[in-house]
Amino acid sequence: MNCMKSSLLALGAVLLATAQAGEGPSNFEIVSLSNRADLVSGGDALLEVRVPKNVPLNQVSLRLNGRDVTAAFRGNAAARTLRGVVTDLVDGDNEFAAEARGDGHGGPHARLTITNHPIGGPVLLGSQTQPWICATPAPTAASGNTPATNASGLTTFAVDAQCNIATEYKLFYRTTTAGCSTALPDPSPPTPAPTNNCFKPYTSGTAPADLATTTTTAGVTVPYIVRVERGTLNRGIYDIAVLFDPTRATPWTALTPQPQWNGKVVYTFGASTGQPRLQFRSEQNWADDSALSRGFMVADNSLTDSLFNSNRVLNAETLMMMKEHIVDTYGEIGYTLGNGCSGGSIQQNTAASIFPGLLDGIQPSCDYPDSITTGLEVTDCVLLVNFYAGAEWTSLMAGLTQAQINAKKTAINGHLDHSGCHGWNNSFGFNNKSGNYARTLVIDNTTGALATLVESRNNCLLPAALVYNPVTNPNGTRCGDPDLAAAVWGTTDNANAPGSLRARQTGDNVGIQYGLKALLARAITPEEFVTLNEKIGGFDADSNRRAARTTADLPALAIAYRAGIVSSGANLGKLPIIDSRGFDEAPPPIGPFGIHYIWRSFAERARIDAANDGNHGNQLMWRYGTGLLPATAAQFAAVTLKSFLTMDTWLSNLNVSAPKETLNSVRRQAEVIAAKPVGAADFCFLTGDTTFSTPVPDMARCDADPRLQKHSSPRQVAGGPLAENILKCQLKPLNSADYAPLVLSSAQLDRLHAVFPDGVCDWDRPGVGQRRAASPLTFADGPGGKRLPSAPVSHPRSGLGRDHGDDDHDNGRDHHDRDEN
Repeated sequence: MNCMKSSLLALGAVLLATAQAGEGPSNFEIVSLSNRADLVSGGDALLEVRVPKNVPLNQVSLRLNGRDVTAAFRGNAAARTLRGVVTDLVDGDNEFAAEARGDGHGGPHARLTITNHPIGGPVLLGSQTQPWICATPAPTAASGNTPATNASGLTTFAVDAQCNIATEYKLFYRTTTAGCSTALPDPSPPTPAPTNNCFKPYTSGTAPADLATTTTTAGVTVPYIVRVERGTLNRGIYDIAVLFDPTRATPWTALTPQPQWNGKVVYTFGASTGQPRLQFRSEQNWADDSALSRGFMVADNSLTDSLFNSNRVLNAETLMMMKEHIVDTYGEIGYTLGNGCSGGSIQQNTAASIFPGLLDGIQPSCDYPDSITTGLEVTDCVLLVNFYAGAEWTSLMAGLTQAQINAKKTAINGHLDHSGCHGWNNSFGFNNKSGNYARTLVIDNTTGALATLVESRNNCLLPAALVYNPVTNPNGTRCGDPDLAAAVWGTTDNANAPGSLRARQTGDNVGIQYGLKALLARAITPEEFVTLNEKIGGFDADSNRRAARTTADLPALAIAYRAGIVSSGANLGKLPIIDSRGFDEAPPPIGPFGIHYIWRSFAERARIDAANDGNHGNQLMWRYGTGLLPATAAQFAAVTLKSFLTMDTWLSNLNVSAPKETLNSVRRQAEVIAAKPVGAADFCFLTGDTTFSTPVPDMARCDADPRLQKHSSPRQVAGGPLAENILKCQLKPLNSADYAPLVLSSAQLDRLHAVFPDGVCDWDRPGVGQRRAASPLTFADGPGGKRLPSAPVSHPRSGLGRDHGDDDHDNGRDHHDRDEN
């Protein structure tokens, strides 16, 4: 009896699996095309119903929560499918059913549970940061404790606390006038716009004499008219721009897209890094002629601009929701390509790492693999510039020339010159400040002299009285970088303000021997080395400098790796990458900031190599030494446009050779490399090539160019790896033999033992908590996250809801995950 029961159960499982896969001729299959059925947002979803062979398409009944929605679907007799957008989904679970009419539930039928989330979010996150100040049609200044508001670029006000504002549409046309301005055509707040803007407002039914035409990659020639959709999603403000024919009577829907859209999306990510609690309009310029003229859609959202959002999970969540909105509104996406510089590169890399498949290809420029490991160098630099200005270092430097002093700083910092840390301190050295603060800035790039400004500011951009203060307002809004992502990190007791909580943080410099390689190279003396490590100190949880070293919250370390917030080389190996790298390793006026170090591109490559047996064939690196970004037409054509066109070919090849099963499916590195266009390879333009006419494929020649050489970071000088993905090092006993042939005095060794009572960094071992990314994770149930289960599938039997597969956090593998470096 038990044997027969087991056999029947096994047979049932096989039949159910077959039905779910749609292989049987007698079962429906329901597929969500715009997102996983459990991650839907905004109240609508594009669905496909695959119909059994024995059921005529006109005999299919489709119901949503018991309501007949059959009329919303269109049939494809050849494919035996019905497609349609279901609307008015309720928040939470919805049941969509397909069955043959009049079968009395005895014939083929299937059900799919669709879990809908509000258009204002969240989806992957369990909670949203508060407060959040909605944008308004016109900006308003702060008044007392009432926060300022930003201009939304929309004409009406938010209708709820999630800052949802009614969507608006604008039409623009491209002028044929030569020499026109590529500035944003509709700045907000309005500013005096160039009179010769390339995109001018368009009125339906008119035919301007200077109206251009364009031919898309699909061979469609149309008047160059662009529609810009502006709305709100996930509490951010977005733009979606695409070629548009206002004369068409048929509305553009997911089932009836206009043919001039080639089905491809260029998604632009914004630069910098910030933690404001205000709703912004995106800093991106939707008027991308290279993309729009060829039929690409251009999209952005203020929450994928790093300046307005440094919560990298929120960035990925917003990108996911934007893609779903595009599919539900405009139709299926062929591929999504990212671009962006600096913080925009961080948003691309972390989106690809946190939720593989959201981006099909990326073009990071001014590249950083992620923000959390970039922050290691930022905080090290803040400590270093303050140490150099201190009494101990000043005393040691007595009698030396400024050039000699600066050479020692350069050796310790690892950069092109001594000023490499100045930009980090001045631009981003205060990102982790939890409350109101005044900046201490380097005011002399030669001497490194510091001055503290007379000011009060906070990273939230809120009135000072609303912000955390350990004494007067311990439960006020915390404004440090980790605090924007408390839903990811979780919170812990705040030692600086007993009774209050703070977000967990990953910063740590315990065991780091600053200047170790400089010591071994005799660029600094043993006394300078010992004093440096004695006095450099660290930060407390409020980002105040202190004598003790910085210590991480251990649970946060594991989250950073598991979630892919430390960008995973394995996940970055799953998509095409074209990294264009300009020069910015010296302070103004030579470079804009002096912080976009070339070695960062090689650090990303090192992570990809480590996770893929030394293979980085999916990543191209294009270097040039004339500036941070292309500044001339020749440079734009040779780098920016070439990258875009190469990536288009690469992804088009990939769509043919390795088509995706779902919108956000992930490829294998081998598939990505096999689709790479012929001749696509690493190259550089040497600094003297001002016409950008001679790409050099010889990496040795590129590396010999002074402006193309990679340098290093304070942690690499301390012995750390090029990948720079160890947040907290494991320790080993301090050993005087490690300094050979140098001999430190017994007094100096005693002082070092006092600095490192538990040992020094063992860079040959994985970092504390370091493991493979388990992404994508969901944080819907709270901080820490758990691995997303299998995507829901439809079931042929009544009473079965979603099938989440194995719901274990990491399918039993997390304990065995090792690092990728």
